[in-house]
Amino acid sequence: MSTPGGTLVAEAAALTPARKRWTLLAVILGSGIVFLDTSVVNLALPRIGDDLSSELFGTLEAQSYVANGYFVTLSALLILAGALSDYFGRRRMFAIGLVGFAATSLLCGTAPTIEFLIVCRTLQGAAGALLVPGSLAIITATFQGEEQGRAFGLWAGASAATTILGPFVGGLLVNTISWRMAFLINLPFLLIAYLATVGFVPESRGEQATGRFDWLGSLVVAVAVAGLAFGTIRGQQHGWSEPIAMVSLVVGAVAAIALPLLMTRRRDPLVPPGLFRSRNFTVTNISTFVIYGALYVTLTFLGIFMIGTLGYNEQAAGIALVPSSLFLVLFSSRIGKLAARFGPRLFMSLGPAIMALGLLWLARIPADSQGWMLGGDRSASIVPPADYVTDLLPGLVVFGIGLSVMVAPLTTALMTSVPARNSGVASAINNAISRVGSPLVNAVIFVAVAASFYTTIGQQVPGVEIDTGSRAFRNAVAPLNQPSVDVSPEVRAAAEQASTDAFHLAMLVAAGLLMAGAAVNGFGIRNPAAAGQPVASEGQSR
Repeated sequence: MSTPGGTLVAEAAALTPARKRWTLLAVILGSGIVFLDTSVVNLALPRIGDDLSSELFGTLEAQSYVANGYFVTLSALLILAGALSDYFGRRRMFAIGLVGFAATSLLCGTAPTIEFLIVCRTLQGAAGALLVPGSLAIITATFQGEEQGRAFGLWAGASAATTILGPFVGGLLVNTISWRMAFLINLPFLLIAYLATVGFVPESRGEQATGRFDWLGSLVVAVAVAGLAFGTIRGQQHGWSEPIAMVSLVVGAVAAIALPLLMTRRRDPLVPPGLFRSRNFTVTNISTFVIYGALYVTLTFLGIFMIGTLGYNEQAAGIALVPSSLFLVLFSSRIGKLAARFGPRLFMSLGPAIMALGLLWLARIPADSQGWMLGGDRSASIVPPADYVTDLLPGLVVFGIGLSVMVAPLTTALMTSVPARNSGVASAINNAISRVGSPLVNAVIFVAVAASFYTTIGQQVPGVEIDTGSRAFRNAVAPLNQPSVDVSPEVRAAAEQASTDAFHLAMLVAAGLLMAGAAVNGFGIRNPAAAGQPVASEGQSR
């Protein structure tokens, strides 16, 4: 990928103000949909599990594939997509991404089976990979000087607004119409973005783009992540002796081992190994893998638990989770300035540790914590119950504070760890790694959740003949979800407690991962040189 300095901007200089406004609208809508889609779909997972049953997958297993199939292809193709955009034209590839995301959103929204939905979500991630790197590159090529700074600010502000309001609006549509609206709501926004892109966005390319793409490297990344994640989840759900699970694990492990060897032998590798000679770059990406993996999985499991076990409806869950991102919006820029002044190490260590404390609070939520129904029917209330204030809100606030302390300094450490000419590919690699962590960490936590859930039920209902390992039972009674209507009251009560215990375990595992990330940063990150000294010379190890 080319750096901003290597971008062709001659066409941008002659753009009219109106054309620039439409360009900014296009990239805000296009990239915003990619990020918003994840949070809204998380709120729809319980209804998806209820509506689309499967003979192949258990409920939580299928929900995990729907959530993380998207991340597998998004992460595997993100770096490649940036290179394709630089070479073939950012407007062209961005427009193709918009069409692809719209087509896959339509297929997801009309999916007749859970298996079809999983396949379409995987394809949707591939389309999303074309939109993420293109949005910022288009802004860089279109705007200059102070105007560029304002454009980045508007892009960031719009992203923050969708982070806060999107889950509530999406949850409301899911609750009042159908879970399918989590996907179909994308279509009008994608249409506007497409028309603005083809009509107003200037074309730009990277001056140093070679046209040599590491397709093999992207494929190996996808095979490694998908193989390990699918094999682990499948093995826990159906038994570790199942051939499909074992084959998947072996293939994923071989691909993971082959990837670093491949990167050192390719002429134009997907991930240039020379970047990892920088200490800060290596440490930042290791901690990103662990921290963001725990972050994404926490939000996924928390949404399912709140709706499927505690009894929140979708719009209430969307509003309830706002504190987890609100502090990031309010204080991220201020924390970034402090990190630039004092160095990122303290913030990168303290942030994940504070996030872990928030999850430890969530790990004490009782099974009888009152749910919240936000809406227009008689049982609904615009005021959350007292249990939300005591059981959820403190943990979400602490988690959000830790997140705001960590994010901007991590970006600072990353972008100052490599020479400026490598900033584009360094950012793309870190972006991809943050998403690679989600399916792999999800697989680890899924194992813990499923094992705890079915063990607890077996212990609490000893007088009932239950084969908790059978496919029929696991399809009827799934972790964090409401059991089927034909399940006995005794098993239903045990499942509620077992889901709560399993959720507690998931939060403890995620908190442990966050503490591990904090330790990696604390021992590994080196603060930059003092102000006025060079931050990093080319090839210097940090």
